[in-house]
Amino acid sequence: MRNFLSVKDAVDVQALVKEALLYKKTPYADKHLGKNRTMGLLFFNSSLRTRLSTQRAAQNLGLELIVMNVGQDSWGLEFEDGAIMNGNKAEHIKEAAPVVGQYCDIVGIRSFPGLVDREEDYSENVMNQFVKHTGRPILSLESATRHPLQSLADLITIEELKTKPRPKVVLTWAPHVKALPQAVPNSFAEWMNAADVDFVITHPEGYELAPEFVGNAKVTYNQEEAFKDADFIYAKNWSSYSQYGQILNQDPSWMVTMDKMNLTNNAKFMHCLPVRRNVVVEDAVLDSPNSVVVQQAGNRIWSAQVVIKQMLLSIIREESPYLF
Repeated sequence: MRNFLSVKDAVDVQALVKEALLYKKTPYADKHLGKNRTMGLLFFNSSLRTRLSTQRAAQNLGLELIVMNVGQDSWGLEFEDGAIMNGNKAEHIKEAAPVVGQYCDIVGIRSFPGLVDREEDYSENVMNQFVKHTGRPILSLESATRHPLQSLADLITIEELKTKPRPKVVLTWAPHVKALPQAVPNSFAEWMNAADVDFVITHPEGYELAPEFVGNAKVTYNQEEAFKDADFIYAKNWSSYSQYGQILNQDPSWMVTMDKMNLTNNAKFMHCLPVRRNVVVEDAVLDSPNSVVVQQAGNRIWSAQVVIKQMLLSIIREESPYLF
């Protein structure tokens, strides 16, 4: 695994989950792998769980860390080829990325979409420019269209808590005060389609995700129907894909409530956090024993650690192929 940008980079999803759960029991088992190596984490956007969990995971593997808020701690970066750089961006990605590559053995990137130009966002220009120019393995800490470390942590959580071989997992849209990206639901759908689950997506009309992410999921506009007999409820807001970046409605009736959770098979409630209480989900659900959002966030360490380990092994194989 040289790069980790989506579920497509995971050769064996179930093996990753099993190894991550082993790390949860023995977090320092491979601390030698990162010795004398450095990982850089570049944040174009705010972060709490991603920043702290990835730093902790890297430290568990013995890596040194460099963390930077791009544009605040560094020059603003230009990504457009042929740009006349007479504005507020002082450095081009063609110079910045290879320089970062000289300082770091692995580079993690977090960048959000603009939610204005769908073609631009879904081209993953920022992530792909780093892949192209850095010359180092690239770890997605969230991109315009995906959040694979979050989705792997979600799958780890489901594996820990499931009570049947093939649980019913429901991704439900929920209202929000802001227009949010499709990255988390896209990625969650992608990983659930790769897992052995009965996967359902429910949302109001107009909030359909891109078909390549929906995959084989059952889609329904009836939230209560979707919740029936569910084992896991994953709530998340996203803006429209078809009317790109738009909030088509903020219908409060889509908020997750205890009445709706009572339709399920004693389902666990999941959310990637941060979550707006009494907008996305009511207090009673988040404060109930069936809310696993904190456990889910904790598993972000182990999803990051198992991926970084695979990336380190890829580097070691390149340097010393005779060892394998």
